[in-house]
Amino acid sequence: MEWLWITFGILLVVAGLVGSLLPVIPGPPIAFLGLWMQQLRNPGPFTPSFLWTWVGVVIVVLFLDYFIPIWGTRKFGGSKYGVWGCTLGFLAAFWMGPLGVIIGPFVGAFLGELVANQTQKQALRAAFGAFLGFLGGSLIKIIVCLLMGYYLITSI
Repeated sequence: MEWLWITFGILLVVAGLVGSLLPVIPGPPIAFLGLWMQQLRNPGPFTPSFLWTWVGVVIVVLFLDYFIPIWGTRKFGGSKYGVWGCTLGFLAAFWMGPLGVIIGPFVGAFLGELVANQTQKQALRAAFGAFLGFLGGSLIKIIVCLLMGYYLITSI
């Protein structure tokens, strides 16, 4: 029975990695379920404080995943219109699939900056910041899922 929990845990961590790139699947929470499932083994390999720490990490990563593209837009000279465009572009693209989630924040920030009467050059710069923010958020999610996978594998 123990191998069943290990197998499900590994599958959940892999699904979490995939979800770190796809908008529909929440990667880190799914990978965390893989860790949590290991507690069904006898004896459970993780302490409660270890699991609560990972709950905190997952919550912070989910929060950052939404705000890093906004920060990137601001850092590259975007206005509040670009930030709102980035956010709305992400939300609209969420329903369009993986490519949409990559393009959505970029296009949203670009259009928002054009509404704010920015030049195309300034708007492209802010949109590039939004895109870098999206990539940064995805990289953080991938790293967190890989770390959870590491702890799962070393618990075997």
